[in-house]
Amino acid sequence: MTGLYDRHRAVSPEWLALYYRHPIELTHGEGRHVQDADGNRYLDFFGGILTTMTAHALPEVTKAVAEQAGRIVHSSTLYLNRPMVEMAERIATLSGIPDARVFFTTSGTEANDTALLLATAYRRSSQILAMRNSYHGRSFSTVSITGNQAWSPTNLSPLQTLYVHGGVRSRGPYAELSDERFIKACVADLEDLLGHTRRPAALIAEPIQGVGGFTSPPDGLFAAFRQVLDRHGVLWISDEVQTGWGRTGEHFWGWQAHAEHGPPDILTFAKGIGNGMSVGGVVARAEVMNCLDANSISTFGGSPITMAASLANLSYLLEHDLQGNARRVGGLLIERLRGIAAGCPAVREVRGRGLMIGVELVKPGTDEADPEAAAAVLEAAREGGLLIGKGGGHSTSVLRIAPPLTLTVAEAEEGAAILADALHAAG
Repeated sequence: MTGLYDRHRAVSPEWLALYYRHPIELTHGEGRHVQDADGNRYLDFFGGILTTMTAHALPEVTKAVAEQAGRIVHSSTLYLNRPMVEMAERIATLSGIPDARVFFTTSGTEANDTALLLATAYRRSSQILAMRNSYHGRSFSTVSITGNQAWSPTNLSPLQTLYVHGGVRSRGPYAELSDERFIKACVADLEDLLGHTRRPAALIAEPIQGVGGFTSPPDGLFAAFRQVLDRHGVLWISDEVQTGWGRTGEHFWGWQAHAEHGPPDILTFAKGIGNGMSVGGVVARAEVMNCLDANSISTFGGSPITMAASLANLSYLLEHDLQGNARRVGGLLIERLRGIAAGCPAVREVRGRGLMIGVELVKPGTDEADPEAAAAVLEAAREGGLLIGKGGGHSTSVLRIAPPLTLTVAEAEEGAAILADALHAAG
């Protein structure tokens, strides 16, 4: 891969990250496995950053793509688009948002960017509340609401962003509190913040923080926030780019762990629904979605071919109860990893839900993050035939595990064994 790597470096930005000391080119995929250009086969526990949601080369999806490509690939939103309307109808129903309208984009970044446009236009305010340790995309507006310094390259911003406590349960000033007291402290912080600012447009939050290392608050935090937000007329945007479509096992959407006061005003999605095709989108109640007073289109959002893939993918997910599989197999995998962690002093915490699992590494005997150890485990896992990701707040010291939702018990056991060996080899 040296030749391709040299060519990549010659034409790509320096900030375009690659995994591994010797980057690999993935050329084939089937089920939960991928193969690189040298013929090495890997069990895939990261799915192209949580995007290959059901399986590599899922026959139902590849057939739908081929059939649609044989009819028409592209038309734009200037023309009626049957697959887009059908997908929007299904998502509107699944979202739980009353009188929902759906707008399709090509990525999670663009979905969140659109949500910010809607919220600021609806509320006539450029002020946004966001969570510390959050990540919402790479555009100019979304890096400005990202509460993770490693992924926010500029403090120049079109928005005024204020950050709220609550996204990280086991670190920070409220970490030692019980769940009930943690929620009360975060709500008090939000109340205090709103008492010192003018007319925020929205709070945007990931139910489980993805790039931040799969951290999450106690269940019910955003329901408690919602009561405060409603009183102040502030919208709630749930960023479901990584948590949507049943990945957490217990719920179809991440917001449903905080559902006491109903769905969010705006929901964003992307990644897994296209199973590798470029699909993102925004769901909002009609009053919010229709607040824009200028024309707009999307050249590529909701294209016939990506919608055909998404419809086939969503049907497969629902018909085969992949949410239930994520709950069952993910629960087994988390317990297996916690058992491994018990004998590994470098592991501070194994956390997550369903097939969205984080393993946080620290320097043994301390609470200090250890990104070097995470990098070493990533390499050792690859050498053992397992692909995983990494992330985290102040440093990339969390191993991110998010396999396709069709993962079998045998594959979960195989992946856990490889990761155990990698942890011991790196430690």
